[in-house]
Amino acid sequence: MYIGREPQVGNFQVCDAISVVNGQAAYTMQVNSVNVSPETAFHVLCSLNGVLQKPGSSFSVSGSTITFASNLVTNDVIDFIQILGATLDLGVPSNDTVGAAQIKDDLISGTTALATSPATTDEILISDAGTLKRIDYNLITPRNIIQTVVSATQAVGSTSLTDLTNATLDITPASTSSKILILGRIQADIGNNGFGYAIYRDSTKIFETTEGFDVYNNTGNVRTVNTVCFLDSPSSTSELTYKYQVKTYDTDNVTFQNAGQSIITALEV
Repeated sequence: MYIGREPQVGNFQVCDAISVVNGQAAYTMQVNSVNVSPETAFHVLCSLNGVLQKPGSSFSVSGSTITFASNLVTNDVIDFIQILGATLDLGVPSNDTVGAAQIKDDLISGTTALATSPATTDEILISDAGTLKRIDYNLITPRNIIQTVVSATQAVGSTSLTDLTNATLDITPASTSSKILILGRIQADIGNNGFGYAIYRDSTKIFETTEGFDVYNNTGNVRTVNTVCFLDSPSSTSELTYKYQVKTYDTDNVTFQNAGQSIITALEV
């Protein structure tokens, strides 16, 4: 609590230009045409005719009035009057007294809570070796892991690539720099026959087995597993569909069985 006028804190101001009146010592101080009242004369810098004046002896202050020690004359010039406020104590602002005009435009206040998961383009503050930086949310979120299991028995007897039933999944990369790691296995019952497979991204074939890497058998009925591992660079943030296609080497069927669960898995890395 203050008895009398509360001290001014900070907010340095330069007063409007004052025209000297011949034979007049007292003048009204204004900023943007509004009267201003320094706390004391010692909170004022005043230059008269290019000479900085001494507060208390060369001039005094009462309210918004500055009074010089002697009357000024026509040729005198008040160069400037700067009000300093309380220069040794910035003080603590009262609640709800700091407005937008006193705050930088890029200040993050944190007064509003985010009620849903952040969007991929939302930004989070992070300290990088002591320097505060912002980073897109999608660069620090856990990568997508999606898995689909072939759920139906399927016999394939075509030497052309054919979709493997249910061996398909969708994934949406968070960044164009993301890579998609395709992992899985293809399990089948084969006779005196063999099979090859391919991986597709949407309609684009991104991998196909070659001679020597295909699964082939000439010893009778066996159940075999072919492992899958392929790293794709789609350069996309759109939803992508990955799937297997399979083929045989003659008209004998190869049966892809649910019992062993052929699997396709996509991981964003």
